[in-house]
Amino acid sequence: MSQSDTSDMPALSPIEDVIADAKLGKLFILIDDEDRENEGDLCVVGEWVTAENINFMAKYGRGLICLALPRERTDALGLGMMERRNESRHQTAFTVSIEAREGVTTGISAADRAHTIRTAIDPQRSEKDITTPGHIFPLIGRDGGTLVRAGHTEAVIDIARATGSDNPSGVICEIMKDDGEMARLNDLLPFAKEHDLKIGTIADLIAWRRMNETLVQRSVETDFASRTSGSWRMIIYVNTISDVEHIALVKGDISGDDPILVRMHALDLMSDVLDEASPFRNGRELETAMHTIEKKGRGIVVLLRESSNASLSSMVTQRVMKDAKTGDNPGHDLREYGVGAQILGDLGVSKMVLLSNSKPNVISLDGYDLEIVDWKPLNGEGQ
Repeated sequence: MSQSDTSDMPALSPIEDVIADAKLGKLFILIDDEDRENEGDLCVVGEWVTAENINFMAKYGRGLICLALPRERTDALGLGMMERRNESRHQTAFTVSIEAREGVTTGISAADRAHTIRTAIDPQRSEKDITTPGHIFPLIGRDGGTLVRAGHTEAVIDIARATGSDNPSGVICEIMKDDGEMARLNDLLPFAKEHDLKIGTIADLIAWRRMNETLVQRSVETDFASRTSGSWRMIIYVNTISDVEHIALVKGDISGDDPILVRMHALDLMSDVLDEASPFRNGRELETAMHTIEKKGRGIVVLLRESSNASLSSMVTQRVMKDAKTGDNPGHDLREYGVGAQILGDLGVSKMVLLSNSKPNVISLDGYDLEIVDWKPLNGEGQ
């Protein structure tokens, strides 16, 4: 695969056309959005996987071939996480690798891998039919799909559901060029034309889902008085999938077309409440953001809470194990902020200035009709 002139290449396909091809068992390509720097994954709905599909992915995709599964299926198979401390850039949820217990030889051939996938997604099969380690790498999709996390894992499961699959799953493989570098849109367009594949975007998939469904509902609205930053309007939102409640603090009149200050804040007990010493957070980010918005006179703070069954002991253990490690601030991956994006959409936000010292990693926000026009450092927030 080599980069070529794409001026005469067909445009990206509507997500409805991608779903139609997926329903016929065809391979398709997913990218985050129309940004020409985005990478692409070869995908196929799990129930349509064949040895030919797997061979095509291995020959032309060249990346890791993974099986995207909803959590209830990985639980049914008894699959534990590959690593308890998930420090991957995008928090991709890898389980232990798997192999079908019967019906395979070495496990690595295209036919063997297709058989393992069919075994893993078969609702009549259980953990007794799977062994580890193996040559297939399962990924756990987040409950709520792309409306919660705008990842390829969630996207291929969403598309499988859209095709009417009774046990939604998908197989994905990153696409690399001949020189081993990741293929970008300029490379993917001629590649898709050559192999008669449709390219869809996760942003379009999110927009398609948002036309018919939402994962957040307003629960309570009340006035809130801060001792340090004045009066706010507090709105409690509930995630209808997980039942976790999140908080939006609204200051002033947020209507109109002017960009509005927004702080997307993942609540952290250790730093926000216990004032933990951290190279990345100083425990004052939330207070600083509220002060900044107070001075401006208008803005929003979205406080995202962890799931209600999040283990405090696991969180503390992760902190202890990270103490001896150094690294860059992972920053804010907006791929994880789908619920927060829906909250902003419900509040009528379209353009925003994000309050953060970390440059936002923008993932598929177009699907939420949101645009980050700028980002503003928070004084005193750790770099």
